[in-house]
Parts: sequence; structure tokens; C-alpha cells
Amino acid sequence: MSTTTLTKPRLTFWQIWNMSFGFLGIQFGFALQNANTSRIFETLGADVEQIPILWIAAPLTGLLVQPVVGYFSDRTWHPKLGRRRPYFLVGAILASISLCLMPNSPTLWVAAGMLWIMDASINISMEPFRAFVGDNLPSDQRTMGFAMQSFFIGTGAVIASMLPWMLNNWFGVANTAGEGEISDAVKWSYYLGAIVFLLAVLWTVFNSHEYPPEELKQFADTGEEEIPVEELTKEQYTARASGMRKAGAISGGIGLLGVLALVQAELDKELYILAGLLFVVGVLWVAAAAMMRQGRYENGFVTIMSDLLRMPKTMQQLAVVQFFSWFALFSMWIYTTSAVTKHIYGTTDATSLVYNEGADWVGFLFAVYNGVAALVAFGLPYLAKHTSRRFTHMVGLVIGGLSLISIYFIGDPNWLLLPMIGIGIAWASILSMPYAMLAGALPPDKMGYYMGVFNFFIVIPQIVAATILGFIVGRFFSGEAVFALIVGGGFMILAGLLSLKVDDKY
Repeated sequence: MSTTTLTKPRLTFWQIWNMSFGFLGIQFGFALQNANTSRIFETLGADVEQIPILWIAAPLTGLLVQPVVGYFSDRTWHPKLGRRRPYFLVGAILASISLCLMPNSPTLWVAAGMLWIMDASINISMEPFRAFVGDNLPSDQRTMGFAMQSFFIGTGAVIASMLPWMLNNWFGVANTAGEGEISDAVKWSYYLGAIVFLLAVLWTVFNSHEYPPEELKQFADTGEEEIPVEELTKEQYTARASGMRKAGAISGGIGLLGVLALVQAELDKELYILAGLLFVVGVLWVAAAAMMRQGRYENGFVTIMSDLLRMPKTMQQLAVVQFFSWFALFSMWIYTTSAVTKHIYGTTDATSLVYNEGADWVGFLFAVYNGVAALVAFGLPYLAKHTSRRFTHMVGLVIGGLSLISIYFIGDPNWLLLPMIGIGIAWASILSMPYAMLAGALPPDKMGYYMGVFNFFIVIPQIVAATILGFIVGRFFSGEAVFALIVGGGFMILAGLLSLKVDDKY
């Protein structure tokens, strides 16, 4: 008996455009969040040392949501909406509602809770988009597919980051408000973002195609090693259970010892989060191992925890690169407003006109680096074709790291445009090169799940940054947020050097 092996057909430029267009809306949500959340927190009374821990809701949400959404999207098929598009749609509806509610938060802790809900909703939409490229594009078009996503991410972020500034300077919408109140410019930015988010995702939902499960199984990408669907014996499952139990004991033990050490040393409570996460993960692995020993192999929870320990080699190598890259990005997102307003504008008064001018300028700067990313995105596949994806990623990250460090040496806010160009180059690469390298190394039946797990190495560094940066800035840098950007720049350069070690298979 023979089987027919098909090759995924190449898609046209406009087909790739349509399947990526939803990222315009997704990035509208993320850009508004990144550029304005610290501002909202400070307006509602947060101190600079509190900001990282308030931000931690966002990465924790991604840590929980993305692998679960990926796991279920791998197993979903709707006759009209397909595999990934139902999640695009549900997430967009929830995110749009959350964007309308966030700037109307009456207190600091309500704002922190709304950030949690908003980030969960955005993640529901975003996670399947990465697997969407792997599902629909042949290997030689995936770099272009992720570059197209980078273009829309950059374009959406440019407009969204500039919205408060544009509303204030072009339409006269107030960018200041009374103590403890969010300005109208920020509020209307979120309302417009909600509309754009929903409409952009709807465009992709109704103007893109997905292959049915039976057809997808017949495809084998040319130029790639075919990865077979894994089938294990009872003995192999038992061996896996033993490994998971050991990993759980180690992780849980380290986490418990960490908590006890922190209590003994009387350090900041924010640091408990890292140790607590290690303990919780350890408990989950032990629980999954016990279920596997009972023969419950097909349980979704067991599958998620088991596969977490067996990531493909390329994914493991990229995980380290992602960790240092996203630690740097998170330090930039949470500290640029504080660094610029204090280091360059000379104020920490969130109600002052000078502070709000500085905060608006940060939004404009974020728009600049995202605009650069949108322009650079289509040049990256060309450079990767003539060198390698590893080398291309290294160049982008090193440029970005040096640019972050340079902010310390700048006194004129206009000169901040220069490092934003370098950061934009790094951002374009971060949004495309790792995913292009990863897609060809994943089993096709677990594409969504592993893309979700890959988000761990975006989320974990953010959790680390959120739990230690506030402690470091307050304890060692005397509240000078600009030094957090220097630390982030060094980490980004390290990530670039490590990217050269990734086993990338075309």
C-alpha cells in the first residue's frame, strides 16, 4: 500500500498578507500596553520600584495561556473557521473589551488586574498566529511569512505608540488630568485600539485558508527532514514518568529551598515569585508523572508537562537566545518612561507637564523603533538568504544591545531617535528569525503546542526581570532606571553571540 506525499503549495504575496494582517491589531493592543501601562500605574500612585511587580501579570498570563491554547488549537477543527482562526476571533473580542476598560481603572490594583485580563485575551489571539505560518507555508516561505508578521507588528505599533501624542498635538485631546486620573488622550487611544484590534483580526479570519487535518497530514515540506508523529510503548511512557518525577523533585526542591532562603534573608517579597514558580512547576511534574503511571497517557495535562521536557534541540538552543533577548526588551518596556523622564527631562512628578511631555516622547520613540522594524522586516529574509538566519539574528541583536546602552550617554531627547533605529533592527529580527529557525524543527502535529511552549522563553525572562529589576534598581542603582537599560543592552548582545550556536536546518 502506498501513500501520496504532497508538497504545500507556495502562497502569493497577498495570501501571506491576508493571513498575517491580524497581527496589525494584535500589536495595536501590545503597543498601547507597552507604551502606556507604566504611565497608568504611576498616575494611579505606583512608585518606580513597584512597577516591575505590577507588570508581572502580563508574562504570567502568557506562561499559562499560550501552551494551553496551542495544545487545543492543534486538536481543533471547525468546518468554517478551521483550526487556528476560532482562537483569533475569541481572543480579539475579549481583548477589545479589555482595551476599553483598562484606562478607566479607578485604582492601581484594578489596573493591575485589568492588565492580567487584557494580556490573557491578547495571548489567545496571538499564540495560534505563529503556528498558522508553520501550517500553511512551505519551508522556503516561512522566513517571509514571519517577516510579514514583523511588518504588521511594526506598523501597528508605530500608530498605536504615537496615538496619545497624535491625539494631543493634532486634535487637541488633553494629555494631562488631575491626580489619580488617566488623561483623555490615553483613554481615546485605547478605545481606537480596541476597534482596530477587532477589525484587523476579522480580516484574517475571513480572508485566509487552512488545510483540513487529513490534508495537512499528507504534506511533507521539501528541503526539511520529515518529523514523524511520535508513538510510544507502555515501557517508554513509564520511563518518561520516571524522568518527570525526578525533574519535579529537583525543581520543587530548589523552589522550596529558595523560598526558605528568602524568608531567612528578609529580602523583597517580589523575589519569592521565582522560587514559588519553581516549586509549583515541580509539583505539576510530579502530578503528571503519577497520572502517567496510572496509564493516563492521552490526558492533555500529562501531554503538556511531558513534552515540556523533550523539546527539539534547535528549540532548546533558541530558548537561551530568547531568554536574554526578551529580558532586555522587558527592561526597556518597563523602564524607558522612568529613565527618560528622570535622566533626561529631570522629573519624577507624574502630574507635571514636563513628565507627560517626556512620557509622550517615549511613546513617539517606541513608534520610531517599531516603524524601523516594519521597514527592515522585508530586508531580513534577503540578508538571511545570502548569509544565514543565525548570522542575521546575531547582527540585529548586537546592534540593538549597543543602542540600549547608548541611552545613558544621551542628554538631548532628540538624539534618542538614533538608538531607536538600532532597537528597531533588533526588534524586527526578534519577531521573525527565531520563529523561522524553529518552525522546521517542530513535529507538525504539535506545532501549536511547541509554539506556545516557546513563549515560555519570552515569559520567563520577563518574570525574572519583573521580580529582580525593581530590587536591583532600588537597592544598587538608587532608583536610577536608566541603569536597567544598560543591563538589558548587555543581555541583548549576549543573546546575539549565542544565536550563532543554534542548529538551524533549512
